[in-house]
Amino acid sequence: MKAMILAAGRGERMRPLTDHTPKPLLEAGGRALIEYHLFALQQAGIRDVVINHAWLGEMIEARLGKGERYGLQIQYSAEKPQALETAGGIVQALPLLGSEPFILLNADVWCDYPLSQLPRYLDGLAHLVMVDNPPHHPEGDFVLSGGGLRAEGESRLTYSGIGVFRAELFAGLKPGRRPLAPVLRAAMRKGRISGEHYQGGWFDIGTPQRLGDLNKLLHERRQGARSW
Repeated sequence: MKAMILAAGRGERMRPLTDHTPKPLLEAGGRALIEYHLFALQQAGIRDVVINHAWLGEMIEARLGKGERYGLQIQYSAEKPQALETAGGIVQALPLLGSEPFILLNADVWCDYPLSQLPRYLDGLAHLVMVDNPPHHPEGDFVLSGGGLRAEGESRLTYSGIGVFRAELFAGLKPGRRPLAPVLRAAMRKGRISGEHYQGGWFDIGTPQRLGDLNKLLHERRQGARSW
């Protein structure tokens, strides 16, 4: 099984931090955000990783290299002259991902979900890990009911940025800029998207404040572990 990490975002809300550093390389707890995903993938037994990038992408490649230090094999999907949005970036990277289901991770989230628990095979087209709605996104994204996800309804949850996808979800989509949400909603109307509710630690690092909150949490966890 392969994995793709979405790392092409400009990080406008993180400025000025992202003026000279790509968002995935911002640090919390003494480690770059994207490195938490790399170590989690290695621990889950994943070895082949594709990373897309756009803004300051050469810095990501220089920092991570080919993945040897993480026990991984990393390939890159450069998006030029501009980022292709989520679905567009996946479509471009499909030749690197192959035909089997792949793990998809947003580089700008932190989560302690054990990736080894993700399904390796899917009956549908995607499986999304959902979390409780954070204060900055109280309306949520999708409704989880009976293991399936719907685009409409009450009691929505928020998509964590962690999931498993099949290439067939993107069949017929032309290359270019394209968001992911409309693709998912179309598949949900056909009952082809499953999900689960995770209630552990999760951060969407969309602002400097949230990056600071995550940094504080990770340092507190580290201190707590030492106290034992």
